[in-house]
Amino acid sequence: MTTRPTCHGHEVAALLAINRLCAPGSELAIEQRWYPSTALDDLLQIEEGKINDTRLYRCLDRILPHKTKLERHLKNRYGELFGAEFDVLLYDLTSTYVEGAAENNPMVRRGYSRDHRPDCEQLVIALIVNNEGFPFSYETFNGNRTDVSTMETILRMVERKYGKARRIWVFDRGIVSEENLAAIRKRNGQYLTGTPRSQMKQFEAELLKDDWTHVRPEVEVKKVAIPQGEETYILCRTSGRKEKEKAIRNRFSNRMETALKGLEKAIVKGRLKDRNKMERRLGRIQARHPQVNDLYDLALKDTAEGVRLLWQIKEDRKNWRESREGAYLLRTNLQAETAEELWSKYMQLTEAEASFRALKSELSIRPLFHQLEPRVKAHVMVAFLGYALWVTLKHLLKRRPAIVPKPSASGAENVQPMTPMRAIALLSTLQSADIVLPTTDDREIRLRRITEPTAEQKLLLRQLGISLPEHLQFHRECSADSAIA
Repeated sequence: MTTRPTCHGHEVAALLAINRLCAPGSELAIEQRWYPSTALDDLLQIEEGKINDTRLYRCLDRILPHKTKLERHLKNRYGELFGAEFDVLLYDLTSTYVEGAAENNPMVRRGYSRDHRPDCEQLVIALIVNNEGFPFSYETFNGNRTDVSTMETILRMVERKYGKARRIWVFDRGIVSEENLAAIRKRNGQYLTGTPRSQMKQFEAELLKDDWTHVRPEVEVKKVAIPQGEETYILCRTSGRKEKEKAIRNRFSNRMETALKGLEKAIVKGRLKDRNKMERRLGRIQARHPQVNDLYDLALKDTAEGVRLLWQIKEDRKNWRESREGAYLLRTNLQAETAEELWSKYMQLTEAEASFRALKSELSIRPLFHQLEPRVKAHVMVAFLGYALWVTLKHLLKRRPAIVPKPSASGAENVQPMTPMRAIALLSTLQSADIVLPTTDDREIRLRRITEPTAEQKLLLRQLGISLPEHLQFHRECSADSAIA
């Protein structure tokens, strides 16, 4: 067998997705360093010279029109391979920033940066996965697009691609608005979402009751029905979260009280006599501590001894703050399920968060170096395909766990599935090599062989259902083109 004289577009697209999974890099890096160091020329039967940055860029320019077909194909394949269902959809957004001006790309704008790079223009990415993390669809938005304004667009996009269906949407409070919830109900859909903390005030009495249900040692929930409507609210409270919020409140309160005592002392000792300066300094203290400013009554009052700073804690505010610490509120129009089931379903949002972590870390979707809008969108699409490979490997490893012994607190071994990136790193040490045998007529015979896998690699290959060939067929004939000098 010999390598083919050319390669097809779908093979180049596969190459880009494989690179995004295994060793994310630029198109130039793929051509010059990565592809020549892999065995893909054997596996894809495409010789090195046929993979160059021009062909890779051309593939990026042609891949976008196939986005919908690829998404549908992935959805069907995940159903066939893993029995994946897409009745429950987890929806979340993230951002990725752009290196460079990107002056000819109208989508990149400055906005709320989840990457902590407000100095860079960015792109907003919306991702939809099911409760196991299998990708359903994605969309790109302008960098200054607010989360709450994306829902209607996403609902229309999903209906256009997959038709109307009674879907359950799970998303966090940043996407909640009455208009968005009404749009889901209009489509006979259902939702389970977080809510702004300001809505918790109406459930103050419920927070103080002792009728909570423990779903985990550190988590308790309760279901609260609203008589006037068809919605149900679920109050949740976590002990670890409560301790964290209490510590944050105490830290800010201590800082504010220290500043108030300092101002009070300066006034009493006469170092500060100008009332206007007192008011400005008090205003600065309030501005520096917005987290706890509402917990205090503050006033500058004239007394027989002169102007004095009077302050005290508002006990009702403090009690309310303490009662809500560690608590959060969910909202749903699902009726039949228990509070525990609804909480567990909302916690599946961690799958969407894990998807973004994989995209940003293992798959290196950020930063964007492409400057033109189509190329940026194509880069996101390749990352989406890379994620599709990543989540496939994740579930293959989960279905056939690759055993990684980890000592537990008791000293016993704790069996856990291997992570996708650990599996890739382990298999990347397998190498192929050419054995060159000179002949008497000044030619040579090349035999390609694969290194012997270690015991751990053999176990992983067996669990993934992969068998390595004993030898590869390429270049077994005598080569007249490589005569020995």
